[in-house]
Amino acid sequence: MKIQKDDNVKILIGKDKGREGKVLQAIPKKSLIVVQGLNTFKKHVKPTQNQKGGIVTKERPLLVSKVALICPSCKKTTRVGYSVDKAGNKYRVCKKCQAMLTSKTTK
Repeated sequence: MKIQKDDNVKILIGKDKGREGKVLQAIPKKSLIVVQGLNTFKKHVKPTQNQKGGIVTKERPLLVSKVALICPSCKKTTRVGYSVDKAGNKYRVCKKCQAMLTSKTTK
């Protein structure tokens, strides 16, 4: 999956369209991400011995196809590409400005 934890993303579809946030969790097997403060819902929770009851706000996971990565260097929404150096390290690259985002994996 090309979007990882701690990336900044912009929502493209839905009630939060146009808003930006930080990725808290990535779930690659289902192509889902959880964005901080976006796509939230309220849940009524009963009190238990360990927890106080009330209304709790939580974030729902979003499909990766509904968000676009914001490049940290050019500050634009972009797609992600990969490049491999001579040592065999694989890096994520911004398609617009060709800046290296972060290291991905080592072959």
